[in-house]
Amino acid sequence: MRTVGVDLSAEPAGTAVATVEWAGGGVVVTGLAERAGDDVVIEAVAGAAKSGIDCPFGWPLPFVEFVSGHRDGHVSGHPTLVGRDWRRELANRTTDEVVRSDTGLIPLSVAADRIGHAALRCAWLLAQLSRRGLDVHRAGTGAVVEVYPAASLKVWGLRHRGYKGGPNRTARDDLVTALRDAAPWLDLGPYDDVCRRSDHALDAVVAALSARAAALGLVTVPAGDQIEKARVEGWIAVPTCGLADLPGGRPADGVHRGGAGG
Repeated sequence: MRTVGVDLSAEPAGTAVATVEWAGGGVVVTGLAERAGDDVVIEAVAGAAKSGIDCPFGWPLPFVEFVSGHRDGHVSGHPTLVGRDWRRELANRTTDEVVRSDTGLIPLSVAADRIGHAALRCAWLLAQLSRRGLDVHRAGTGAVVEVYPAASLKVWGLRHRGYKGGPNRTARDDLVTALRDAAPWLDLGPYDDVCRRSDHALDAVVAALSARAAALGLVTVPAGDQIEKARVEGWIAVPTCGLADLPGGRPADGVHRGGAGG
């Protein structure tokens, strides 16, 4: 089985794509592309059984309705919420609030933060993948799933803050070492130093591991009225398993199989 992880930025300069092969108990990072353009992302995802993309797949429904109302000249407020509470409902998706409640982490707002630039690129990429016949359901039931490396790392008991950027190279070194200790079955191959040098590369690897958890059905999924919202807004799949559960599991039914078997 092949999984792909994408740390997606608005521009190629901050985008990394990791490819991980899972076969016979062996787990190997076989590719790690930095400064990845659209074609690199599309080809990698199209060739994988499951891909985890670190970027919002959609915008909050109340925000979409608000912008549509503004376009048509009839903006209205919330029937009960005012001020900060009303703006928070516009800015945060249902999945963002679930992640906040479950993990204590606060995902960036796709409606009110610079990550919105990356989300625009993500929407275009998902459209191109759909045109190639891939199921890109925003709740993560198809070939792609929205992931959040910080949440995955926290669930797995690893450092999830303070490892990004040049000044945090030592912390990133420690995180890569801790990841290898916690997952001795993971072979980073020639990409060990790349992950220590670049937080984008490291997050792409974590995204590929998170995609494996999603393929095994070992992640959070929307329930009840969250399901319809996730169809539009997207859904962050947070692992519900440990790292040790990833190598030996078998993919859940319905997983897209565009890559190598395993």
